[in-house]
Amino acid sequence: MANLQVKYLGTEFENPTVLASGVLGVTAATWKSVVNSGAGGITTKSIWLNEHQGHPNPTIITTENWMMNAVGLPDAGLEKAKEEIALYSENKPAPLIASIVAGKKDEFAVIAEEVDKLDVDILEVNISCPNVEDELGLPFACVALDAKSVTEDVKKVAKNKPVIIKLSPNVTNVVEIANACAEGGADGFCLINTLGPGLAINLETRMPILANKVGGISGPAIKPLAVKIVSDVYQATKLPIIGTGGITTGADALEIMMAGATLVGIGTAVFYRGADVFRKVSKEMSDWCDKEGVKSVEELIGTAKV
Repeated sequence: MANLQVKYLGTEFENPTVLASGVLGVTAATWKSVVNSGAGGITTKSIWLNEHQGHPNPTIITTENWMMNAVGLPDAGLEKAKEEIALYSENKPAPLIASIVAGKKDEFAVIAEEVDKLDVDILEVNISCPNVEDELGLPFACVALDAKSVTEDVKKVAKNKPVIIKLSPNVTNVVEIANACAEGGADGFCLINTLGPGLAINLETRMPILANKVGGISGPAIKPLAVKIVSDVYQATKLPIIGTGGITTGADALEIMMAGATLVGIGTAVFYRGADVFRKVSKEMSDWCDKEGVKSVEELIGTAKV
C-alpha cells in the first residue's frame, strides 16, 4: 500500500487529512473521536482570549453543493482551551494544531504566547473569518500590512511552535497578502477560509434564513477556488500549506496536494459523508496511489503543471 505519511513543519502525520477548524473541534473527547475516525491530525476551533458568544440560531443552512454558516466563532475562551488541550495530551493520538483568533490586533500575541507553552504542535493564526465582519470590522487578512503586522507580533512570542496563517479568499490578491505574511516570518499557511459572506432567502417569509442574515460559504462548490489559491500561494512562497475548502473525496485531496498542499483540511465533508470521512478519503487516496504506482503521497506535493 502507498505510504500516506507526511511531514508538515517538522511534525509527522500518519495521513494528510486533518480536521479543519470550526467542525467538531471543541473538546478533547471529540478530537480523539475524530482521530479514531481516521484523521491524521486535529485543528482546534479558533480560540479567543475570553469567552465569545457567537451568533444566535439559525446559524447553518446546507444544500447538496454548499453549506453556509454564521456561527460567529463561539468559544469558551483561552482558559477552557488550556483544559481541553491538557486532556488531549493524555495519550495524545495525533498532532494538534491550535487555531487562535482575536478581534483586536494586540490580542493575537497575548493568546499566542500562552498557547505556545501548551502541548500543541503548530499554531494557526486565523485572521480571515468573514461572518464576524459586522462585529469586528474587516478581517486582518484583507490588508497586507495588517496581515504582516499580526504575523510579526505572533512570531515574536511563539518561540516553540511553527506559526501558520489562515488567509481569506475574499480579497483582491491573496498572493500579495501571503507574501506579506511570509515577510513577517510565517512558517506556512492554511488556505482557504469560507467564501462570502453569502445570503440565502426564505421564499415564504422573504427574509434571510440565517439569524445573522449572511454567512460564510463552504462545501464542494468552493473547491476549485481553494485549489487555485493553494497553487498561487505555493508557487509564490514555496511555504508549506494546509489546503482546505470543499475537500470531500480522495480525488479532491490529491488534487489540492498536487496544487501545493502538504496537509488537507476536511470540515464540511463531515456533514456530507459522515464522521469517518477521514478514513474514507485516506482509503481513496491510497487506492489511487496504488493504481498509479505512487509509493508515497509526498511525491505528489506541488507537482501540478500550472
